[in-house]
Amino acid sequence: MRQKSNTSIFYNIDWVTVFLYLILIIMGWMNIYSAVYNEDHNAITDMSQKYGKQMLWIGSSLLLALIILIIDENFYTAFAYFIFGAFLLANIAVPFLGREVKGSRSWFRFGDFGIQPAEFMKFAANLALAKFLSNQNIKIADYKNTFITLLIIGIPLIIIKVLQDETGLAIVFVAFIFSLYREGLSVNYLLLGFLAIVLFVLALLINNMYLFIIIATLCTVAFLFVKRNRKNLFLIATAGLIACSMVKGTSTVYEHMEPHQKVRIDVLLGRGTVNLKKEGYNVNQAKIAIGSGGFWGKGYLDGTQTKYDFVPEQDTDFIFCTVGEEWGFVGSSLVIILELFLIIRIVFMSERQRSPFSRIYGYGVASILFFHLTINVGMTIGLAPVIGIPLPFFSYGGSSLWSFTILLFIFIKLDSHRLQILR
Repeated sequence: MRQKSNTSIFYNIDWVTVFLYLILIIMGWMNIYSAVYNEDHNAITDMSQKYGKQMLWIGSSLLLALIILIIDENFYTAFAYFIFGAFLLANIAVPFLGREVKGSRSWFRFGDFGIQPAEFMKFAANLALAKFLSNQNIKIADYKNTFITLLIIGIPLIIIKVLQDETGLAIVFVAFIFSLYREGLSVNYLLLGFLAIVLFVLALLINNMYLFIIIATLCTVAFLFVKRNRKNLFLIATAGLIACSMVKGTSTVYEHMEPHQKVRIDVLLGRGTVNLKKEGYNVNQAKIAIGSGGFWGKGYLDGTQTKYDFVPEQDTDFIFCTVGEEWGFVGSSLVIILELFLIIRIVFMSERQRSPFSRIYGYGVASILFFHLTINVGMTIGLAPVIGIPLPFFSYGGSSLWSFTILLFIFIKLDSHRLQILR
């Protein structure tokens, strides 16, 4: 029997999550103000400046959150595939109808404001994934279901990468692997993914011939220590051939990459001499900014690297540099802790769900936020490639803030409904 539903849209809302969201967007707004501070337009509400526009985005995001809480929770399950299809069409259309921004035609422009549909594809794919996997007859361990699941993730990834050339936003879809693991995806897929990354890095750092010799040696050693039969010989030989193919494929793919993509990989791996005035400039300036903040930071609005625009994209992709320089180690740690606390809170909420749809969707939210946080902070300190993805709730931009807000508040709405689900 269903419990009696409360008519209030705020009934059973997880206020801890809402509070963390509000704290993060306010802190982000403050840092955007500092990152692009203009003494001639020092009012934080000045609409001619980015911090004034961000205020509008924050206000509209809060309105979006309210609308999401008003809509019946069954809407998101009923229209999951429709939402997924609609945003797929939008992402296919934007290269032809959109406006080019920084070499990528991935924006719809409306006057001074722009919307990037790729950002919204994340929550749409999450809804479709949750809808598919929550079917009672679906077992992700079955190869057919695994294939369909990978299609839901892979189609948006390919469209965003190939049609829009947005590598960063495309790679974010890989984050769904964490939520799939929670739903029963074999750990072997995670292991294969890790080994593929290791081989990719080694193929760029070591001469391919030496790497082929190492693989052959490992295969020989493996065969000596396992039961010698045709099956084991076939498995070891197949693994060796796949590994060699991946090494050769990595070199081929690298050679056909765009020059700026090669540069980013070379900077990350320390290949050759990096020109700190050209290809290594962004990461080097980011490290200087964060390192100069010391333990306590230089103080709000007192960051010299920020004030004199030494760090490119310091209000968007590299906004963590503003935090590091002005708030120091303490402030940077606080931001990371708050972001992680929100992610852990979402995981906790996901585990208490009675609906498989809500649980799967919740893990998708946590996975996407964790991926964004890890890569964004990692690239500012030189531990991850510069692929241009925003810091959740911090970076300037309406599309990213709207998409994160929708992603999060759909789950908050689903979570508030859990007490009405049949035991």
